[in-house]
Amino acid sequence: MAQLSTDMSGFVTALVPTLSRSLAEEFNVFRVMHHGTHEKQLSNVFAWLLATDATHALGDAFQRIFLERINAELPADKQLPSTGYRVAQEVDTRGDEEAAGGQAGMDIADLLLSREDAAVVVENYATTDGHGHDYNRYLAHAVGPGRAAAVVLLCHRRETHRQQYGWEQAVVVTYAEVLGDLHAYVNRDPSWRQRHREQLFFIQQMIDHFVEGPAAVNLDDQISFIKAMCETGESARYGYRPQDRAAQEFADLIAEHARRQLEDSRRTLAAVKAGLRSFAQTTLTEQVNETVESGPVTKVEARLAGKWEWCVAMRRADTQPTILLVFGPTAVVENERTPVVVSDPDYSRVFVTLRTAGQQGFVRIVQTGVSLGEVINGLSQNDHRLRDAVLAVASGS
Repeated sequence: MAQLSTDMSGFVTALVPTLSRSLAEEFNVFRVMHHGTHEKQLSNVFAWLLATDATHALGDAFQRIFLERINAELPADKQLPSTGYRVAQEVDTRGDEEAAGGQAGMDIADLLLSREDAAVVVENYATTDGHGHDYNRYLAHAVGPGRAAAVVLLCHRRETHRQQYGWEQAVVVTYAEVLGDLHAYVNRDPSWRQRHREQLFFIQQMIDHFVEGPAAVNLDDQISFIKAMCETGESARYGYRPQDRAAQEFADLIAEHARRQLEDSRRTLAAVKAGLRSFAQTTLTEQVNETVESGPVTKVEARLAGKWEWCVAMRRADTQPTILLVFGPTAVVENERTPVVVSDPDYSRVFVTLRTAGQQGFVRIVQTGVSLGEVINGLSQNDHRLRDAVLAVASGS
């Protein structure tokens, strides 16, 4: 296959609107349940599927599916029994002496499948990364006299470069692999599908989210995707073979580049915040206080977190409302909360909004002409654009 280009900046940026529409339009219970990178809820679901007496009414089908995938990665003399396992969650893998002596902190495995002659210790994580867990401890916990064992990384995606410190020896099983097998299994059993519609819906939601991904969007968005591929020099990928491999490599490349862009853009937001805070603490405070008759700025803070992180607050005396300088993600939040929104916002600009004392909401928001790039590069002491916006919001004009 031809060498794939790694210059993806223009393509990822062009693609975001189409992908965001696809994600926004799809309801899925697992998107609703999502919590962080390591999904505790997903470990619960896999434990449910692996338990032979659970309410899914599939018996040991998923155990067999899971063990078949594991055995496919093991040598012939290390094969494990395909069923008959007890299932436990959140198991401390330390040995008795290690735990009693306090020599090491708890090292919790997400799942443990065990029977007298075999055991499987499972770490469930978004990617193939031991993320601080001890592979050798996991393996030692699983093995025993006459007992075969395996350590498994159950993950959303393979990233082999993250497998270090022993984890390169782990068996890797992806959500797509085992859920794809489960999908094929239930499709071959119309009687089960008919009698267990609720379970079928739940499993189908899981498959849709972790195997098939967002469904294709409308024709216009598909054409927009093709246009972006052509305009950014990526259209040659349509000719690569084998197609499945080409699609997976492309998806992995986009995911890695999108991750890097998100990290870099967060650093850019932090630089904007630092520049805006510095300007507000000195020049802007002086400009405002020279003009207002009451409620001078007494303090500038930038301590909010979460969706309000990208904000600089200008506290005022005389119980006057606080003025907020917001940008980026926080500007999106505040524009949605304000009664009179900016109808065509440009989120490359700084916004000014007013918090009325004693109220939860914001009564007014104004988009300024100051760009985020200008803030990073430094605003002049003679630049009055933010001052004028602050005064306009404060006066209600």
